Amino acid sequence: METNFFNQEDDQHQYNREKNQKYVKKGFWAKTKRIAGKVPFVKDSVAMYYCAIDQKTPLWVKGVALAALAYLINPFDVMPDAIPVLGFTDDATAIFAAVKTLDKFITNEHKKKAEEAMLDLEG
Repeated sequence: METNFFNQEDDQHQYNREKNQKYVKKGFWAKTKRIAGKVPFVKDSVAMYYCAIDQKTPLWVKGVALAALAYLINPFDVMPDAIPVLGFTDDATAIFAAVKTLDKFITNEHKKKAEEAMLDLEG
């Protein structure tokens, strides 16, 4: 069977996207609260989160966003977060690459929601 990443009927990619979505929904806000104010890419990851849960976002964009966000919240990544300074470099790289790839899909509305969420986290 030929796999086409952009085919929404592709069972394996749909399973991976749904698995990442459950994982991200479960752990995203807890991780975001822990790292808010400590790393500069938090607001970008929150905007990408809102992009990923937006009904209007294309499925392939959701897949990329959810994969990057799942990597962010995974405690067992290439560079463990417990390592001072260096621990978040791989996470920052994953978020930066995804944000640059998905830039035209992360709307001003997503960014505004991210700003509001960041204010709620701080207050």
